Amino acid sequence: MRLDNWKPNRQSNVPLHLQIEQHIKESIASGEWPVGTRLPSQRSLAASFGVNRSTVVTALDELNAAGLLEGNRGGGTRVVSGTWGILAAAKPPDWNAYVSSSIHRPNLPAVQEINRAEFQPGIIRLGTGELSPELLPQAGMQRLLQTMAQHRAPDLGYGEPGGDLGLRELIAERLRTLGISASPRSILIVSGALQALQLVSLGLMQPGSSVLLERPSYLYSVPVFQSAGMKLRGIPMDAEGIRDPLIASYARQSSGALLYTIPSFHNPTGILMSEARRQKLLDACSELSLPVLEDDVYRELWLETPPPLPLKSLDKKGMVVYMGSLSKMVSPGLRIGWIAGPEPVIDRLADLKMQTDYGSSQLSQWAAREWFSSGMHEEHMSSLRGMLRARRDAAAAMLDRHMGDLAEWQLPQGGFYIWLKLYNAPAPRLLFEAALKEGILLNPGHLYDPEAIDCLRLSYAYASMDELERGISRLAVIIRYLTISGN
Repeated sequence: MRLDNWKPNRQSNVPLHLQIEQHIKESIASGEWPVGTRLPSQRSLAASFGVNRSTVVTALDELNAAGLLEGNRGGGTRVVSGTWGILAAAKPPDWNAYVSSSIHRPNLPAVQEINRAEFQPGIIRLGTGELSPELLPQAGMQRLLQTMAQHRAPDLGYGEPGGDLGLRELIAERLRTLGISASPRSILIVSGALQALQLVSLGLMQPGSSVLLERPSYLYSVPVFQSAGMKLRGIPMDAEGIRDPLIASYARQSSGALLYTIPSFHNPTGILMSEARRQKLLDACSELSLPVLEDDVYRELWLETPPPLPLKSLDKKGMVVYMGSLSKMVSPGLRIGWIAGPEPVIDRLADLKMQTDYGSSQLSQWAAREWFSSGMHEEHMSSLRGMLRARRDAAAAMLDRHMGDLAEWQLPQGGFYIWLKLYNAPAPRLLFEAALKEGILLNPGHLYDPEAIDCLRLSYAYASMDELERGISRLAVIIRYLTISGN
């Protein structure tokens, strides 16, 4: 066979032996070196390519291993497979490299483990932040959908960027009852509040910006802002909510670009921000020209009296972007939420949403519109509040009975959560694993604040009454055992 004048590129970052290997593959694939061709000696190849013999040996060994060449000491080396062999020998893509280089961070390992464990048969989910299937309006929604289908077929095409106009008009009416003036044009329908956070992080903020938020906070458990290159800076709370005197100093120290808050029945602590604190928070942010993202998805889940009006109702300068959702009240599977804010902001987010998913589900928006307009929502919420109040009171009694000497907590006025602070907390990982072995799934406090290693988020919304009793009593036994045994 004839050798051409090809030489490996010594300035390339690709190792010489890999360049030689690729050159020989191309010679075989092009038919220049067909099956049966005997290659020159290793010394000849090394001289022709201008490299050491060891470099040629390494390249030939790889081609032998791939089944393209065959050689022995006495008979030399020859080509034994052609074009199809090269295709078959091609290495599969390294998907792990793609995964690890993605710009979107994965969930925390503990969150991934919780997500997997939630669907284990027989598991008692003491931390799940959603309504139990028995609290969802299954029968009412079924009747509504059947009635809707009898009258007219839903629109199966794409919708307008902002979402279904009829649904936005209904949401605008509901917001007016909360003191929020928002036209349908300043409202965007999103696929749940989590998508709203994603749109804000991608569409309104610069990479490297700092997001101020309560500490602890739900946002620490989801990497939505961090994936967009943001930093989270937690501000301590007291019984009335985020401590407003600290906002200015934290904002200046970290160059805060946005304040994210859950003022009503906070996740995970259940704290209800007082009316006075809301005004002080808004005043502090106004002085700093610091935009506010108000997450109000738990607002309607009050158990005794309605919470104070939203921050957005106090906003006279267009500083607050307001988020709501049906996921916590009606159906997490419906995937319907909304954002209300200044029109330029909503236009920007709507444009980004169209780039992302071309609009929320028309079917889900159709169902949500009919749900609100039928009057079924108010009926459902009245019933739901009563059932959640009974669950909260029962959970509090169980905690008193089984864990009164192990932890402290405050009774929430609404929402889903009781924030437990353990007196002598076992190591979080040890407690999580021990509970899981006993069929109990916990949400450890460090998911919401890295320093909250002695806390747990207990939800009374998902587990049944019987599961709550069994789960809390077992948990108390586990904590006592781990404490006595020294963790």
